[in-house]
Amino acid sequence: MITIKAKIGIPKYKQIINSIEHAILSGTLKKGDQIPSINSIKDNHKLSRDTVLMAFNELKNRGIIQSIVGKGYYVASEDVNVTQKIFLLFDELNSFKEDLYNSFLEHLGDNIQVDIFFHHFNENVFSKLINDNAGDYNYYVIMPANFTNTSKDVKKLPKDKVYILDRNYEDLHEYAAIYQDFEKVIFNNLTKAWYLVKKYKKTILIFSEDKQPQGMLKGFSMFCKKNKMPYEVINSLAGRVLEKGELYIMPDDNSLLQIIKKMKSKNLKLAKDIGIISYNDTLLKEIVEGGITTISTDFNMMGQRLAEMILNKEQVKVENPNKLIIRNSL
Repeated sequence: MITIKAKIGIPKYKQIINSIEHAILSGTLKKGDQIPSINSIKDNHKLSRDTVLMAFNELKNRGIIQSIVGKGYYVASEDVNVTQKIFLLFDELNSFKEDLYNSFLEHLGDNIQVDIFFHHFNENVFSKLINDNAGDYNYYVIMPANFTNTSKDVKKLPKDKVYILDRNYEDLHEYAAIYQDFEKVIFNNLTKAWYLVKKYKKTILIFSEDKQPQGMLKGFSMFCKKNKMPYEVINSLAGRVLEKGELYIMPDDNSLLQIIKKMKSKNLKLAKDIGIISYNDTLLKEIVEGGITTISTDFNMMGQRLAEMILNKEQVKVENPNKLIIRNSL
């Protein structure tokens, strides 16, 4: 099954890979079949253990084979066209993360498999997903959350194979990343909109400590203090009685729907009585109530740039662009 030839210009570890791929394509090996052990290939072909292990690791990273402790290696997939596998760990799925994901896939090209996972802001799930998948992928794209010690899990992965998304985490500063500077973004964009913001009596930020970045809270507070704007920070709209002259800034879409429902029940007019600024632009926000003002990063650009970084093996930190889109709600 394994054929190794000397002096043909093909590295021996690559010949092992080619042999196993050929056996799968010819039907000699099928999904679930056990392949020869590392020791048997090493002894039969007078190779070093490292040479055989290099071949097995590449096939494992591509998802072609898998190891079962105490038993050996087995064929996990017959799709030998997959050249690389990427582990993508998001916090949650929403419309703009879907835009990021689709853009990422579009710009990666063919024969690269992306497996997507979600930790849903649960630190135990985050830790388990990373630990369970360590060593099984060529690259790891990770979107952490407000966890206390993210680096303890991420450090179990090869440093040059990890890309951090969305935030610039202090304890992950040595890893390549595409991030948003939330403090700067909210401060600068509220400053651009000051000519509209200043007509309101009070600005309220709906802020979840568990999910939202601290930079957002810091930038919001700085803006309000600098402009002597009365402000408040709340964690939800539950029990909130809306008052005329309030401007609400909301990072999550659920709060947006809640406030629109509350406004309608009180016959309050958007922009006239209550102002709204939402985070992360979507098609829905272009349409609902004549348009919702947003502060948004470019998630399509984030996906494209992430793909380029992986394909070019770039180890850099990149701040993703953002913009203020003023619509009917302000």
